[in-house]
Amino acid sequence: MERPLRVLFLTRYPELGASSRYRVYQYLPYLEKHGIESEVQSFMDDDLYRLAFSHGQTLKKLVATARATIRRTAKIAAAQAYDVIVMQRELLPFGPPILERSIKHRKTPLVFDYDDALFIAKPSRFNPIATALRSPRKIRTIFRISDLVLAGNDWLRDQARRYGANAITLEVAENTSRFLPRSRRSGDAPVTIGWLGSPSTVKYLNLVAPVLRQLAADFPQLRFIQMGGGDFTMHGVPWESREWSLGSEVEALHEFDIGLMPLPDEEWALGKSGGKARTYMAAGVVPVCSALGYNLQLIQHGKTGFLCTTLNQWKQTLNELIANAELRHNIGQQAQQEVKHRFAPETIAGELARALRSVAKLPQESN
Repeated sequence: MERPLRVLFLTRYPELGASSRYRVYQYLPYLEKHGIESEVQSFMDDDLYRLAFSHGQTLKKLVATARATIRRTAKIAAAQAYDVIVMQRELLPFGPPILERSIKHRKTPLVFDYDDALFIAKPSRFNPIATALRSPRKIRTIFRISDLVLAGNDWLRDQARRYGANAITLEVAENTSRFLPRSRRSGDAPVTIGWLGSPSTVKYLNLVAPVLRQLAADFPQLRFIQMGGGDFTMHGVPWESREWSLGSEVEALHEFDIGLMPLPDEEWALGKSGGKARTYMAAGVVPVCSALGYNLQLIQHGKTGFLCTTLNQWKQTLNELIANAELRHNIGQQAQQEVKHRFAPETIAGELARALRSVAKLPQESN
């Protein structure tokens, strides 16, 4: 009997971090069914993850990061025990790609997975030291030395190829089974507009602030809930702020009727892989998103969600959805079915398994 393919996943974040949770952790049970024996080591543990996304405490962050670096380096020293190594983002969040090159020299197949435009410099909201240490040039080097790059969307794939990578697209899965069926809202129930994300992206709600202020004035009964955006406030809009946790995410999404995803019209936004919108869709929440980048591939306008360019389009769309409970229900149902069939974790895990077997130069499984 053929032994399992041994794969080491080196993630940036623990399971609390959405990027690592969606790009690695959710696939592990399914990979086992494809004859892949997986091990995961996260650079950040839960404590460092929470610390990293807090303000201040620079010395504490430096000490915790030093410890994480020692753990990561020790793990790389044992890399020869694995058939393939998958890096979810860089091996270290700072410095040149020394560890990546060391793996390359040992001839262990190296896969780089990314779902954000890491090759574009973007300042950290929480840590100026982290901003100074980030290097887009490092990412471009990693593209070239990796045996395979897994990109979250076609634009990211094409950018990696532009810098010399052997790159393919691996879209992000979404498990609809974690969402209980939504009870149908009565037509006179208060409508809830929601946003789900992180403190680093909540600022993009300001892109549609004039529309939201007008809605809050026109419909006093409207509810506005943001989860994960920290202490975000908006003059004229009564946002209810919720602290994000994996356990409370589903409960909050069941309160949403409409989910917002505004993005700036800039190159960095083209690297977004639709995670927020896809999560809304999986929960049966109507996504209303900026009409750019991967959103154009993810959402069928007027069928599984809505795509907006101008403030007037945002205003017209949200007004129509607020007024029409039947429309919200139908769009939400179609969005959920789209995710269920197109982004099932077992399907995407199968694609990942084929990619890993290919880079290890092993024959594909027979159907």
